[in-house]
Amino acid sequence: MQSHKTKMKVIHVAGKRKTAIARVTLKEGNGIVRVNSMLLDVYGSKMYRLKIMEPILLAQEAAKKVNISVDVQGGGQSSQADAIRLGIGKALSQFQPSLKKVFLNYDRALIVADVRFKEAYKPNDSKARAKRQKSYR
Repeated sequence: MQSHKTKMKVIHVAGKRKTAIARVTLKEGNGIVRVNSMLLDVYGSKMYRLKIMEPILLAQEAAKKVNISVDVQGGGQSSQADAIRLGIGKALSQFQPSLKKVFLNYDRALIVADVRFKEAYKPNDSKARAKRQKSYR
């Protein structure tokens, strides 16, 4: 007689920050985190790795039961790290809904996207808010 194990459904979530988009896939597993097919231990600099690790450390019990695969593109290193962090936070809170409150109490940016964007440059100006100088002489 075979034991029927309930199969966990795969969770897909996207995290965004500026122009960086991180697509997070959460599957049943044993706690392996990959970013762009690289293990998290070798991805980017230490500061950004620690930033990405925050939701995983807050949800250690849940994170040990799943494998997290992240595909990130666009933006710079910092906004990519923020997008990954948001995506992992959203995915883990879907996997275990009780984590949502933990994440919100720690840092709201783990669940809610930061929608601020760089302001667009205006026509005939050098920067977004700079105005042309007037000369009356």
